[in-house]
Parts: sequence; structure tokens; C-alpha cells
Amino acid sequence: MEQTLQQLINGISLGSIYALIALGYTMVYGIINLINFAHGDIYMVGAYVGYALTTFLGLGFFPSLLISMIICSILGMIIEKVAYKPIRNSTRIAALITAISVSLFLQYTMMYFVTPDTRTFPEILKSNRLTLFNGKVILDSKNIYILLITILLMFGLQYVVHKTKIGKAMRAVSLDKDAAELMGIDVNKTISFTFAIGSALAGAAGVLVGVYYNTINPLMGAAPGLKAFVAAVLGGIGIIPGAMFGGFFLGMIETIVSAYGGSIFKDAVAFGILIIILLVKPNGLLGKTTREKI
Repeated sequence: MEQTLQQLINGISLGSIYALIALGYTMVYGIINLINFAHGDIYMVGAYVGYALTTFLGLGFFPSLLISMIICSILGMIIEKVAYKPIRNSTRIAALITAISVSLFLQYTMMYFVTPDTRTFPEILKSNRLTLFNGKVILDSKNIYILLITILLMFGLQYVVHKTKIGKAMRAVSLDKDAAELMGIDVNKTISFTFAIGSALAGAAGVLVGVYYNTINPLMGAAPGLKAFVAAVLGGIGIIPGAMFGGFFLGMIETIVSAYGGSIFKDAVAFGILIIILLVKPNGLLGKTTREKI
């Protein structure tokens, strides 16, 4: 019982990181039906920005988190303008190949500048541990920080989407881009803003994973990016609460599988869940079935 509880606590922290990345996937897909496979590498860039700010400039956790989010949001807008906007009306396979190309470009560009070596993230958050059940369960203060920041960012995103003018524009574009443009909505600006928000959340996840796991490398975004995509599909891609649910669910499943002797199978379990969901409920656990008129 204690071991299961410990792994659930660890799974919530890992799931928080998956959830933040998955939010970017689900927002971009909801607006322009694009699966941005470069999103995991924006998360990697966020980790390196946080590393540089804390190591070379000596900034604390929260300033580094905020600046990383801003830089990643700018990077997301640049990628959208340069790579995705020119092929917006092309086939889906062209968009998919472009996304993979951008992912590889970010990976190897970062590898060129910072070398492939693994870097150790500075200890910018002190680890205060609370023991439960006679020391059998450990609750680290880092787990609490990660969970609280994830929840705050999710509520902030919900507020932007449902209570602001740009959020209403995002919802309008996701429903019918052509009709939204006829109503005077600047579609290009709305799409750029969507990429900015999604990339900022990925940058926040990068800093959090550096703080939690203490190591970063230029290829660190590939696997979490794919798993965050699994989380988005699991919850219902295009649905913000679904991305959060999928991230937490996947994180807890992974840690439990690892704890009970299946660490080498945890990735297989994650993608196995994706296959089952696509077969049983293709729109995700929180998604709704939609009918397409012909």
C-alpha cells in the first residue's frame, strides 16, 4: 500500500510535466488540426534556457521559469510563421513531415551549440521532505511545487480561453476558421497566439523537469513529446481538461509499472494504452463523438 502511494505521488509529478506539454499539443490541434511534433523539443529548449539563466546569471526559480516561458513563446511564434504558415493549406502529410523536420532541426541545432553532453541542473529549489506512514512514504516539496504550478497554469489557460477576447477568437477559429475570418477575427494573429501559449507551457515543463530530475540533454524532448501526445489523445485531443487528465493518468500508470518490475516496459505500456484508446474510443476518454456531414 505504501509503495503504491509513493509511486502515485511520483506519478503526479511526472504527469504534471506530461500535462503541460500535452496542453500545447491539444491547443494547436484544436485550432489548425496540426500535430506539432516539434513541441517536445520546445520543451527541451525551455530546459536549457532555465539552465543558462540559473547557472550563468544566477537567477532564482521563478524568474527563470517566467523568462523561459517568454523565450519559448517567442520561439513557438517564429516556428509557426516560418515553418507552418506557408504550408497551412497543404496536405496533412506535408504538415506532418514539416513538424518532424522542425523537431530534428531543433534537436541538432541545440546539440551543435551545447554539445550532446548531459548537463546537471542547479539545485535552485531546496528539497524539504515530509515523511508519512512511519517514513515509508516521502513527499518532497518539489512534488508540491510542480503540482501547484501545473494547476495554476491550467486555470490561467482556462481563464484566457473562456474569459478573454483572444480566447473567444481562438474558440471561434477552432470551430470554423473561414466564418471567424468573415466576422473580422485576425486568424493569423489568433494562431500565433495559440502557438505562443502552448510553447510557453512547454517551456515551463522544461524548467520543472530540470528542477525535478536534475539532468538535461538535447534529445530529452523526443520521448516526453511523444508521450504527451499520447496523453492528449487519451484525454481527448482538442480538449484542455482532457490533456490534463491524460497527462496525470499516463504519469501515474508509468510510475506504477516501473515500480512493480516493468521499467523496461513502461514505454510499451504507454503506447499500448494509445492503441487501445484509438480502438475503443478514438475521440479520447473525455472527447465527444462528432458526425461529419457529407
